[in-house]
Amino acid sequence: MDTSIGEYFRHLGKVGAEMQATDVAGAVLALDDAARRAVGLALDAKRLGARVIFVGNGGSAGIASHMATDWLKNGGFAALCFNDSAMLTCISNDLGYDQVFALPLQRHGRKDDLLFAISSSGKSESILNAAAAARSASMKVVTLSGFGADNPLRRLGDLNFWVPDGHYGFVEIAHLTLCHAILDIVMGWRKVGDLPVVAAAASR
Repeated sequence: MDTSIGEYFRHLGKVGAEMQATDVAGAVLALDDAARRAVGLALDAKRLGARVIFVGNGGSAGIASHMATDWLKNGGFAALCFNDSAMLTCISNDLGYDQVFALPLQRHGRKDDLLFAISSSGKSESILNAAAAARSASMKVVTLSGFGADNPLRRLGDLNFWVPDGHYGFVEIAHLTLCHAILDIVMGWRKVGDLPVVAAAASR
């Protein structure tokens, strides 16, 4: 084995730091500025009693479930994801898999709700349709993608985070870390000297 685990983690840190962000008009944002805006969208949703919804396929579905749970339990958000197996198989069988998240968003999505649309490739039809359905419902949309810089998901969010890497592992971990970071900052994370703390962390 030529590559060390240390090198793997160094590359993971590099990928996270090189994540790029754009707004709804495609204008490039500094990563810190984009993260602050994402925190603002989350706080607005909470203040307005709106919901935070996560959607993704495969590994990204795992991120969606994980984040919906953490944002609900630890962050006090009305957070959910659409990963119920009976619903997924029903919609895919009857309407096609490309509608598997769009239909629930058409039924549940409300103005001021916030959608995190997660796709490593940024090309999954089910996620593209979900983002479009959310925008039609006047929801706010944050997209998380990777792989090709020209992927279509990057054009669909109020905020768009893109990971410049073509490996699923690095892209997925960067997406999970970003969602965790937004929640942790909302909950009061700050760095005091060399010791990062979360002021409002709940017990796990």
